[in-house]
Amino acid sequence: MTSAHIPLAQYKRKWIFNHKDLPVSDEDKSQIFPLTEKASMQIWNQWISNKCSRPDQFSKGDWAAKGNTWQQTDHWQSAWDSEDPALPTVIAEFIQWQPQAKVYFCYDKYQVIETTWQVFERNWKCFLFFDDGPLLIAPKQKQAAWFDQKGQYQVGTRN
Repeated sequence: MTSAHIPLAQYKRKWIFNHKDLPVSDEDKSQIFPLTEKASMQIWNQWISNKCSRPDQFSKGDWAAKGNTWQQTDHWQSAWDSEDPALPTVIAEFIQWQPQAKVYFCYDKYQVIETTWQVFERNWKCFLFFDDGPLLIAPKQKQAAWFDQKGQYQVGTRN
């Protein structure tokens, strides 16, 4: 953990990783790193947008607002509600990252969590307790996923 991270125990949304119905192993918790506001802003500005602070504000020039970015839309809510811990099929098939690939789950400009692809894959439901437009990206990969409150998500390629 670096100074860019907040200890998970001090993260204001830590309950999402301590929910009794969706337990996260201690080993996985040790690999979930909420970023400080400053570090979150740096990640957001570099990889998401230097114009807006929330996904619902994307505009011309933001890669996520471009029509050709998103290639497929599907529903995550039914997979989230099911007993099956697996990622929704479209995401699992579209994103083929290495297990240890660094990923960022970006709620907004001030709230970003760093982890690995395999930790996100196992615990994706916990991350989506807050579903107000978060984006999943990996800095060294072009694929991305964008989740919305209506229970849908889009997968596409950052450009």
